[in-house]
Amino acid sequence: MTDLETYRTTGLLRTFEQAGVLAPADIHVATRLGALGREDREPVLLAVALTVRALRLGSVCVEVDRIADLAADAEVAGLPWPDPAELLAQLRDSPLVRGSDQGPLIPLTLVRSETGWLLFFTRYHREEQTIRQALAERERTRPELDLAAARAQLDVLFPARGGPDRQRIAAALAATEWTTIVAGGPGTGKTHTAARILALLYAVHGPSLRVALAAPTGRAAARMQESVRQQAAELRLPADLVATTLHRLLGLRRDSRSRFTHHARHRLPYDVVIVDETSMVSLTLMARLMAALRPDTRLILLGDPDQLASVDAGAVLADLVARPVDRAANPALSRLADLDGTADTGEPPLSDQERLRLRAGIVRLHRGHRFFGTIAELADAVRRGAADEALALLHGGDDAVRLHQPTELAELRADLTATARQLQSAAEAHDLASLDHHLHAHRILCAHREGPYGVQEWNRRAIDWVGAATGHPLDPDRGYPGQPLLVTETDYDVGVSNGDTGMVLRRDDGLVARFDTGVEVHPSRLSGVQTAYAMTIHRSQGSQYDAVSIVLPEEATPILTRQLLYTAITRARHRVRIIGTDDAVRGAIERQALRASGLSRRVLSS
Repeated sequence: MTDLETYRTTGLLRTFEQAGVLAPADIHVATRLGALGREDREPVLLAVALTVRALRLGSVCVEVDRIADLAADAEVAGLPWPDPAELLAQLRDSPLVRGSDQGPLIPLTLVRSETGWLLFFTRYHREEQTIRQALAERERTRPELDLAAARAQLDVLFPARGGPDRQRIAAALAATEWTTIVAGGPGTGKTHTAARILALLYAVHGPSLRVALAAPTGRAAARMQESVRQQAAELRLPADLVATTLHRLLGLRRDSRSRFTHHARHRLPYDVVIVDETSMVSLTLMARLMAALRPDTRLILLGDPDQLASVDAGAVLADLVARPVDRAANPALSRLADLDGTADTGEPPLSDQERLRLRAGIVRLHRGHRFFGTIAELADAVRRGAADEALALLHGGDDAVRLHQPTELAELRADLTATARQLQSAAEAHDLASLDHHLHAHRILCAHREGPYGVQEWNRRAIDWVGAATGHPLDPDRGYPGQPLLVTETDYDVGVSNGDTGMVLRRDDGLVARFDTGVEVHPSRLSGVQTAYAMTIHRSQGSQYDAVSIVLPEEATPILTRQLLYTAITRARHRVRIIGTDDAVRGAIERQALRASGLSRRVLSS
């Protein structure tokens, strides 16, 4: 009998596996590390398995003092949880934490924070340290700036409106800090502000300024580039500004997915780096970016901390926004922007908490510019966890937000087939002008990839519905004009990245797949691609649609959270249709995705 089989059939690990708290993979990693490090104490191996589980669910570490809270969603009682004090003593003495004479293996790191002890896998603790140390170095100084010239340019870009104008404050921060975070919900003007930040910096520092625009996915980068270029003429920005993915910015290496050509010993050459959709950036990728930046490169991070975090471990943007502030106020900020008074734009005055965050270069935009009315009210209710308020809006009779029972699919089918027929007509005619509009007219968003409420099932339904409506059965494997596409695997040879979206068109010489990044390729050359009438909510981040239909599973599931529903709702410009029950909506709003990490805490020792 192997070590794995022994630990899976006896003791604490078996008990917690049978209760549904641990998965076989959690136990396998724990027992393997225990065998390599000669650690056989069951409480320690349980802590290791729980740390693996935490990573699998998006957390970076485990709070040792609150270890029993990890199974709160499992709804099990009476489990033999180790005493936190006794467990801490065993962990501090464990060869997996302190090392041993058996070799250099130290897979775990124990850290004392202001809220208690945290247990990390060493790799993730080092990545947090990379980010923390880079930020600390960047915060030691502030850029030199001609304040009179900057204020004059800010007056042009942001005419006086009675203050506080948070977009102007964001631009002033970007001019006077090495690191700036512009947070805010959808439609609050983050990329609009970013373009004006660039105009300010070009005006103050001259046309030789080296600028990089980046985002986690090709689709998000394309949208960022389009937004900035639309404002280029008005703001006198270079017309050839290009946005790329973070992976391409850092320099892809074919021999590694986690290492890049730019790093701490070969820094990026830019004066300004702006990253959009930062909520999607993983801890690992953010650590790679911070290591590759010069301390005197202005870094501007844009994103919504209330949206879904990265599919990988960590919630970096939310952590950075919430991290402790130990810094004096920026003396130049009040000379560039009015921080007092009440604006005639409807914005509230700056709160004490907002003023504190300004010291760390963080500003949150409030005023929505892209959508108003019931969709904005619904998104805000979900964000605040107000389930009764959200359900009242969904049942209020406004066509902009509607709740449909799982059997009420007639309107969804009609909308989908109408949009698909318009797509097919434009694709047959190679009408690029209308294709983008129709491609973003409607999308089905699912919480899961598989199962009756998943993307695979709803794409199958959509293909059948469209085939029936047109009288021509569709074959997604061969491709057809009007077929919406989603890239699921990066292909460097073809030039497409994971997350790119596109469409199959007909040309004189046959079919071609055209993506939002401008890449065109024959469909037969694409390997990792799927039809995209439906997509996961995670995949939809960075995109906007006129209307979205959100499919919620009837049964409770850990993935269906407040952040997931908020993200789905905020993909819509004009209409939100939720397919599900009242209980499903309420369950999602009341379930928060809480990711444990050390970045948002003050670390005392390790």
